[in-house]
Amino acid sequence: MKKILTATMAALMATTALGAAGAASAQSRGDHRYEQRDDRRDNRQDRREDRREFRQDQRQDRQEYRQQQRAYDRWQRAERRYNAPRYAPPRGYAVRTWSYGQRMPSYYRSNAYVVNDYNRYGLRAPPRGYQYVRSGNDVVLAAVAGGLITAVIAGLFN
Repeated sequence: MKKILTATMAALMATTALGAAGAASAQSRGDHRYEQRDDRRDNRQDRREDRREFRQDQRQDRQEYRQQQRAYDRWQRAERRYNAPRYAPPRGYAVRTWSYGQRMPSYYRSNAYVVNDYNRYGLRAPPRGYQYVRSGNDVVLAAVAGGLITAVIAGLFN
């Protein structure tokens, strides 16, 4: 009888231990699933934040671009007047007022009329492919290649 009782107790203890181990492993599997779910949720939130930051950066870039474009308004009155050498128009041309969208003749785009020291006159650096050209007391921002006028700064020179 002692043998049967001992065997029963041993079997009972073994099944209890196995059951506890099985429950622990099931518990750990459940915890692992929760951890995976939390990781996925965190990854989703990180991606969402990244997209939000990217959109915000793009918005700021567009704002900066628009502000730069405003700096090159089509027609501006000079805030300050500068002394410069006497102006002589190209041969065969008279002093005239230019406006946005017109094309300057190639004579004006020669070195004699190009304003290279734009910082001295309070002008911003011209965009790539453009240059400042003096015409009378005005300065015109024109394309280097075709002479298309992008902006006119009126009355910059005395």
